[in-house]
Amino acid sequence: MAIKDWPKDERPRERLLAKGPAALSDVELLVLFMGTGRKGQHVLESASQLMKIHGPLRKLLDMDAAKLMKLPALGPARACKLVAALELANRHLRAQLDRGDSMRDPGSAARYFKQRLRSRPQEVFAALFLDTRNRTLGYEELFTGTIDAAAVYPREVVRRALLHNAAAVIVSHNHPSGSAEPSRADREITQHLQKALDLVDIRLLDHVVVGEGTPVSMAERGWLEPPLSFRG
Repeated sequence: MAIKDWPKDERPRERLLAKGPAALSDVELLVLFMGTGRKGQHVLESASQLMKIHGPLRKLLDMDAAKLMKLPALGPARACKLVAALELANRHLRAQLDRGDSMRDPGSAARYFKQRLRSRPQEVFAALFLDTRNRTLGYEELFTGTIDAAAVYPREVVRRALLHNAAAVIVSHNHPSGSAEPSRADREITQHLQKALDLVDIRLLDHVVVGEGTPVSMAERGWLEPPLSFRG
């Protein structure tokens, strides 16, 4: 049965228009993207098989175009469109920072760092440099380590902050292992960074740890001195 022959309230396009994209399942979103299935196969079946064999969705979308184009029901054209659609979404998420809008709370920074760092196979330590109104001056990935750890040098963070003429810094790193729970070493380097930045009158607003699920904000945990300095 073609999608046009489905009951109207079950068609993915109509459901999206009526209830918004968040109401659709991952398979339904793929159905809308693909339009048609493999030869002799309904698009719903093709999309379901893609998710079952090559999912979940994040795993599928983390593939590059060369891998996607080899998957059944995709091919070169759809693989390129899917990668392009994902890049459009990523650029949309970064647009807030590109406009220089203020980072108003730990959640704003956490969402940004999650989008940047979650899929990285190695541990990456990054920083956002902000002005006196918490508007973004720049983003840099400063250190890259093994899958287990990255060496972080507070002096280099201070040097980059001074080059940006930053009034504040938010740092983040990812845990490729999956858990976003900060280690003792994570908390210790946060203390060292805060002390080093304090010497040049630059505030450390937060240290965000990115893993699977929700990132952990050390500011929200009250692990910065003074606590919740992001909002101060």
